Amino acid sequence: MTLADALARVPGLRAEQADPAADARLLLRLSDTALRWSPIVQPDPPDGLLIDISGCAHLFGGEAAVAADAQRLLGGHVAVRHAIASTPLAAHALARFPVSAADEAQAIRLLPVTALGLAPGAEMAVRRAGLKLVGDLADRPTAPLSARFGKQAANALDRLLGRTDSRLSPRRPLPALHFARRFAEPIAHVDSVLGAVDGLAAKAALALEQRHEGGRDFAISLCRSDGEVRELTIETGQPTRDPALLARLLRERIEALSDPLDPGFGFDLIRFAVAATEPLGTVQADLDASRTQGEALSALIDRLSARHGRDRIRRLLPVDTHVPERAVRSIPAQASNPAPDWPLPPASEPPLRPICLLDPPQPIIVMAEVPDAPPRRFIWRGRHHVVVRAEGPERIAAPWWQMASEGRPTRDYYRVEDEAGRRFWLFRRGLHEREAGHPSWFIHGLFA
Repeated sequence: MTLADALARVPGLRAEQADPAADARLLLRLSDTALRWSPIVQPDPPDGLLIDISGCAHLFGGEAAVAADAQRLLGGHVAVRHAIASTPLAAHALARFPVSAADEAQAIRLLPVTALGLAPGAEMAVRRAGLKLVGDLADRPTAPLSARFGKQAANALDRLLGRTDSRLSPRRPLPALHFARRFAEPIAHVDSVLGAVDGLAAKAALALEQRHEGGRDFAISLCRSDGEVRELTIETGQPTRDPALLARLLRERIEALSDPLDPGFGFDLIRFAVAATEPLGTVQADLDASRTQGEALSALIDRLSARHGRDRIRRLLPVDTHVPERAVRSIPAQASNPAPDWPLPPASEPPLRPICLLDPPQPIIVMAEVPDAPPRRFIWRGRHHVVVRAEGPERIAAPWWQMASEGRPTRDYYRVEDEAGRRFWLFRRGLHEREAGHPSWFIHGLFA
């Protein structure tokens, strides 16, 4: 009814503006809270959650205990109705249309056809045919139902009755490994929390060793007794299953939190998940010095990333392009390496490109013979440099689509060395009498 009619009937009625966006955010928060009961949680907009507690209910003392815990945590904030069934659609329907029955099969048959969630036209056609309960449809063959009321009705009925497989789509991807520890009395001290996480990490290490794998992405969920969930993530640059390393990284992560870890009334459940794994064989230490050095560098990167953030510690990867300023890209140091390693020059040859590039290239004044002789001397930042050795040119043109649209001139690069032994990377932009404008010189990089 309209608001005016409702106020006329109930003068003291309280009216609030609807906020669907806020409702959606609340539903996502509730789905995070529901992770304490199972890792498989699917939001069911606008006001429901579907939770697969198969294999998880015994951790709480049974299905009734899970329902009681949900009522305790959520009942103080929202109205809670729950149902436990063998299929997601059956649980969805029984929670919204509660019926009294001896068992699940009978309860499903007593549900109204509205519980199928059909389109308004299809539901109206079913009702006009005198079929008001799910049991009325269940007694009829599937083919005539599809022919008369559409495939949607037959498919919904099959999912409700468990005739077809209907699985949940979890909001969060399922981890490769998952461990949990529940406490009879909530714990509130950080040292106790760290000790519990260390125990779960040891279990994860044993499982990873049996699978000949190591983890690279770890997630710790700290569930407070009031329903709030605090999540911590740990990433490593190389696969690992060392509990001591994970403990150190977790402490670094907690110390670096801008919002201190608030236990409130205590944590009553801790979950430890290994989100990503990679193959990792048995490693024998202290025989390969290069391997030890690499592990030390990886451990340092992990500690710095845990303390300062994953995106703060980065590394450079080569890009397959001939344009110098685009030949490098930056990625987080802990990310996997999707590109080949840097090419190494021959042992007897100097590097073709400098390590240090100037962005943007800086203009210089050059004395050189035309049209394409190397520079003899140049002035950079007010200082004169006499060139005693030069190599080049290395001609680099812009990609053809940029040359046509932006008119970018060709570059001729030279590696030069001055009388003091300093080595520079210079280029002439533009070709004499072949490209518009007067050629100009720039310094683009410095060799170490």
